Amino acid sequence: MSVWRTKSIEQSLADADHPDFKLKRRLTAVDLTVFGIGVIIGAGIFTLTGRAAAEYAGPGVVFAFVIAATCCGLAALCYAEFASSVPVSGSAYTFSYATLGEMLAWIIGWDLILEMILGASVVAQGWSAYLVTLLEEIGLGWPEGFGPDANAEFGQPNLAALLLVVVLVGLVTIGIKESLRVNLALVAVKIFIVLFVIVAGLFYVSGSNYDPFIPERAGQVSSEGIHQPLIQWAFGLEPQTFGVLGIISAASVVFFAYIGFDVVATTAEEASNPQRDLPRGIIGSLVICTLLYVAVALVITGMVRYDQIDPEAALATAFRDVGKSGFATLISAGAVAGLTTVVMTLIIGSVRVVFAISRDGLLPVKLAHVNPKTGTPIRITLIVGALIALVATFTPVGKLEEMVNIGTLTAFALVSIAVPVLRKRRPDLERSFKVPFSPVLPILAALICVYLSLNLSIETWLRFLVWMVIGFAIYFFYGYRNSRVGKGGDETPAEPLHM
Repeated sequence: MSVWRTKSIEQSLADADHPDFKLKRRLTAVDLTVFGIGVIIGAGIFTLTGRAAAEYAGPGVVFAFVIAATCCGLAALCYAEFASSVPVSGSAYTFSYATLGEMLAWIIGWDLILEMILGASVVAQGWSAYLVTLLEEIGLGWPEGFGPDANAEFGQPNLAALLLVVVLVGLVTIGIKESLRVNLALVAVKIFIVLFVIVAGLFYVSGSNYDPFIPERAGQVSSEGIHQPLIQWAFGLEPQTFGVLGIISAASVVFFAYIGFDVVATTAEEASNPQRDLPRGIIGSLVICTLLYVAVALVITGMVRYDQIDPEAALATAFRDVGKSGFATLISAGAVAGLTTVVMTLIIGSVRVVFAISRDGLLPVKLAHVNPKTGTPIRITLIVGALIALVATFTPVGKLEEMVNIGTLTAFALVSIAVPVLRKRRPDLERSFKVPFSPVLPILAALICVYLSLNLSIETWLRFLVWMVIGFAIYFFYGYRNSRVGKGGDETPAEPLHM
C-alpha cells in the first residue's frame, strides 16, 4: 500500500464505461470550443484590459496579452495531449493519477475543486454587480441590502448571486447538452457585443493615444506585510510599471484572463470523438479569445489615452468619454450574458472533477452514480451547487479571488510535469496529439506557472496552506482507506521521477 500508487490508463477508461458511472458522449468540437470561450471570456475583457493598460503597460498591453497567451498556450498543449490520450473526466486530477501517484492526484483534484467552486462564486458576485447596473440603466432596480456591496461583511446576503447559481444548477442537472445549448446562445450574444464594441470603437480611435506605445518606465508597485507578493518578500523583486518590465508585470495580471480553458478537459467523457475534438476545443478557444483580447486592448487604448482609462469599467467609460454613454447599457447586457456562461461552465467543471474523485473512492463512491435519464451525477451537482451558492451569497466580494489563481497555477504546473513522465512510462500509449519539443516545452510551462504563483500575495499562500491541510486530513482519514485502487482494483506503484 502506498500513497504513490497510480491508476492505469486502461482502468480509467474501463471505469468510464461502467454502467453506474457512464456519462453520455454528446459533445462535438464546436461544443467544446464554445465551452472554452464561455469560461475564458468574462469580466476580464470588460475590466482587466483597462486596468492592465492604465496601471502597467499603456497601449503595450497588447504585447502583455500575447505573452500571457503564449505562456497559457504551453500549458494548453500539455492539457491537449493528456485529454486526447486519457479521455476521462477529472482533467488534471485524472492525468496526475496515471503518472504522479494517488496523493499528488488528490492534491491536484483538491486544487481544482478550490479553483472552480471559488471561481464560480466570485464570478457570480461579479455577475450580480453587472445585473444591478443593467437594471438601474433601464429604469428598474434591486432592493438595497440584498445585492452586491463592496463594503459588505461576512453573512450579508447577495440574493442576486444566489438566484443565478440556483437557476444554473437546475439547468446543469437536466443535462450537459441542454446546458451547452444555453451556453451557445449566451456565448453568441457575448461575442456579438464584444465585436460590436471593437467595430464601433474603431471610429473613435485616435493615433495620438498610441504615442508612446510603450510608456517610459515609471517605478515599482510595492506592498507591505502579508499583502506583498511572495517573490517580493523572499527575493526582494517588486513588480514594475510601464516600460518593458511593465509589460511583463501586465502579462502576470492578464494571464488570469485566460484561466478556464482547462475546464474543457473535464468534459472528456462526454465528447463524441475526444481524441480529435478535445485538442481542437482547448487550443481553438484559447486562440479565439487571444484575438478578441488583443483587439479590445487596441480599441480601448486608441479611444482613451492610457493614463486616463478608468480601470474599473474601461469599456463603458471609454464610450462615455467619446459621447456614447448609451453604449454602457449594451456593454452591461453583454457582461451579464458573458458572466452567466462563465459561472455555468465552472459549475459543470467542478461537478466533473468531484465526480471523477468520487468514482475512484477518494470521496464517497455513491456520489458518483449517474442518473440514467439525465446522464448526469445529480447528487454531486446539488452538493456542489449548494456550496457555490453559500459562498457566492454570503462571502464579501473580492475576499477569495486570488485563491482561484493559485489553485489553477498549481494544476497547470503538475499537468505540465506529468506529460514527459507519462511519455517515459507509457511510450506505447496512443497519442492523437503531442506537445512538440517535449520535455523542454512542458518543463518551461511548469516553470512559468511557478513564477506566476510566486507573484501572488503571502496572504493567499497562507490561505492555500490551510486549504491543503484540510485536503490532506480528508485524504489520510478517508481517501487513502477507501481508494478503489488501494483496495486492489488496480494498483501500480509510481516510479521515481527521472527526466
